[in-house]
Amino acid sequence: MAGRFAPRTPTGPVPAPGPSTRGDGTGTGATRAKTRTWTPPGDAFELGLVLGPLRRGPADPTFRTAPDGSAVRATRTPAGPGTLRVRAAGDGTVHAEAWGPGADWLLERLPEMLGASDDPAAFVPRHRLLAAARRRRPGLRLCRTGLVLESLIPSILEQKVTTIEANRSWRHLVRKYGEPAPGPYGDPPDGRRDSRMYVMPDARAWTMIPSWEWHKAGVDAKRSDTVVRAARVARRLEEAVGMEPEPAAVRLQLIPGIGPWTAAEVLQRSNGAPDAVTVGDLHLPGIVGYALAGRPDTDDAGMLELLEPYAGQRHRAVRLILLSGRTPPRRAPRMPVGRIAHL
Repeated sequence: MAGRFAPRTPTGPVPAPGPSTRGDGTGTGATRAKTRTWTPPGDAFELGLVLGPLRRGPADPTFRTAPDGSAVRATRTPAGPGTLRVRAAGDGTVHAEAWGPGADWLLERLPEMLGASDDPAAFVPRHRLLAAARRRRPGLRLCRTGLVLESLIPSILEQKVTTIEANRSWRHLVRKYGEPAPGPYGDPPDGRRDSRMYVMPDARAWTMIPSWEWHKAGVDAKRSDTVVRAARVARRLEEAVGMEPEPAAVRLQLIPGIGPWTAAEVLQRSNGAPDAVTVGDLHLPGIVGYALAGRPDTDDAGMLELLEPYAGQRHRAVRLILLSGRTPPRRAPRMPVGRIAHL
């Protein structure tokens, strides 16, 4: 579920970029950055809430947060790899720096990524918990990356396993088959490989990963086959960002192994879909049922019934529920973390 929890405070520093100047964004090092300043609409904007769903665990090699509140994202755009650093200033503006061939693409779409096309005013809370959550976190906006594959592949890896396992698989595969992020974050001053940021592999590279490397990454054949099938038609899947959410979900689910759960997880991020509900999740129905009706045993049908008053804004309603912190008490041990690579 995109944005399942509030953003964590960084546990350690990230390498700080050197002084940047305007440039073509294609060189190495920090002196080739392109910059942009943008002012978000409205009075409230919380960068961590907007970009938090793009992070796949605290050690995600494609996403970092810094103690000053800035977020750094390494991604593969239609123009090529790019690194984007975003910082919210005290005067209400957002300052961005970008490196690499994808720098122009990232800066051009900066407002949309940060929720410029989102309409928080369209949400009308009908439960005091939702009203209180929105009052406490008014800076929530739904991001729209405009990129499908970067959200689809980690979502496939999350199918039927714990988040810890999926994040570990994502780290392993991106570090092994991706490429260092353009700019200073791909070549940190300390030289440590684990502090380097990476851009995920391109579509062809995903199809070339041998079966034993998927096994080493802890990914079973069903999920790896789904990733390969999706990567082979990546161009067609990327077209979903220009479609309405329902036909976009249909497009994604044409790939065997991609169902409603995965499609919703992707569209929440790539399209900023405010009504994309994650059905088929192990925990989410119980969380929603407990928060809105005191029923921790709620199933998918019951969750959708409770969310019916928020039709058109159900994803936002779920985000606010998760941010409220009201979750049912744990009644069973955590799902065990497996290691396929040890078999």
